[in-house]
Amino acid sequence: MSGANSVRSMIKACLFDLDGTLIDSEILWCQAIRQMMQARKTPIPEAYSCELVFGRAWRDIAGRLRRDYPSVKDDDEVLGLETTRYYDQLRGTTDIRIHSSIKLMERLAKRYLVAIVSGSTRRQVKEAVAMMGVGGVLQFFFGNEDYPRGKPHPDCFIMAARRLGVAPGTCLVFEDSTAGVQAAKAAGMQCIALQRRLRYPQDVSAADQVLMDLAQFDHLAYGITLD
Repeated sequence: MSGANSVRSMIKACLFDLDGTLIDSEILWCQAIRQMMQARKTPIPEAYSCELVFGRAWRDIAGRLRRDYPSVKDDDEVLGLETTRYYDQLRGTTDIRIHSSIKLMERLAKRYLVAIVSGSTRRQVKEAVAMMGVGGVLQFFFGNEDYPRGKPHPDCFIMAARRLGVAPGTCLVFEDSTAGVQAAKAAGMQCIALQRRLRYPQDVSAADQVLMDLAQFDHLAYGITLD
């Protein structure tokens, strides 16, 4: 058995990103930030908003907004609450759940430790968990308040493995962003990237596998048993 297959056969835990992996929310956050900035009479380009949001923790998003636009002086919480008001209006018009991803997470949770590791705030993750109806299958979830540095730093994944009591090398991560994939690989974990059609392009070439839909996940290739 090769070294890679040896690692894959020892998977003990599966860690899921939230935005863009389990729920199709990141594009809505891009729109919400643009609306928030437009209301402040400081419009920002669409490409900038996408590059700003995808794969990033909220504190990093807010911090960059303050750096790039000196007129923005509010703290993370104020900016978050203001942006969330626009996001909630947008979210009310569509089902943002990625059903095939949620189904895979539920199936994995029957045999493996499963957690969500997100760059969103804990409040936002809690709301998403309730919306997906998956609270009962998770060991825990992390929001950006739970670790010191956001993705692409590996802190969040290393801390998640430590909390689960498993070695990083026995974790399989499901991500969708450049920053998320980089964080997972820097943590020494296997990583599958979700690259959906018609979504803001991300460089996920560092992932061990890239799928357009997590329904395509070949669990046998990773030594994983599914019911």
